[in-house]
Amino acid sequence: MAAGFKTAEPLEYHRSFLKENCRPDGRELTEFRTTTLNIGSISTADGSALVKVGNTTVICGIKAELTNPTVEAPGKGYIVPNVDLPPLCSSRFRPGPPGEQAQAASQFIADVIESSELIQTEDLCIDRGKLCWVLYCDLMCLDYDGNVLDACVIALLAALKNTQLPEVTINTETCSPQVDLEKRRVLHIHKHPVSASLCVFDDSILITDPTAEEESLTSSQLTVVTDEEGRLCAMHKPGGTSMSAEKLQECISRATARQQEIQKLIDKVIHSVKAAQ
Repeated sequence: MAAGFKTAEPLEYHRSFLKENCRPDGRELTEFRTTTLNIGSISTADGSALVKVGNTTVICGIKAELTNPTVEAPGKGYIVPNVDLPPLCSSRFRPGPPGEQAQAASQFIADVIESSELIQTEDLCIDRGKLCWVLYCDLMCLDYDGNVLDACVIALLAALKNTQLPEVTINTETCSPQVDLEKRRVLHIHKHPVSASLCVFDDSILITDPTAEEESLTSSQLTVVTDEEGRLCAMHKPGGTSMSAEKLQECISRATARQQEIQKLIDKVIHSVKAAQ
């Protein structure tokens, strides 16, 4: 009977739970799904991480390549993120060029990297005006069940903290770079941005970490990014109705608490990996 009601009237089905301040999967309105993290799982990458937020699963691989700095920023390297939402992760995505959601996600990740100052791109410069690192950050969703942006941000941060760059020196005689793969340095992370995505039901009920089904039924969505100092780094609102100042402040508060929780998780996983080595 419940399954039939859910299929016929999905919005009313969810409302029946929300009236009791809970959700169909048993979570409270403010509760995030269980989040798990694995780092260093791609041996061919310079850094990697696999993140699961509920059923939503994202893997991130970092590949570092030597290149020429841009004319506009001769003393900086750069970072190129790309989010892939392939058909294998959900039937909602089709083969072919990146869809609108994948493009928006890639742009969101690029905005987070720049606005949060996660990495100082000066750190990626090797020889001013001549040589620098470019970090290709490829994020692929393996299983889509809503809130893919949060999973992408966590995967990116964890993968970058796992990244080690080979030592590069410039041969004074030939002026060519020499790469020592045996000597590597850990990438310095300056800030730790973490996102929290929330949705509004019926213009009044705010829920955290929506599933794919919840996303499809909500009237408004918002993703808030904060760092360890509680600084607001970025916001992403894909559409829907406007949000009151009170609700916006509540979103920021939940994002701040989420940042602390995720940073502890990443530090714990990195510490356990180092201890095992």
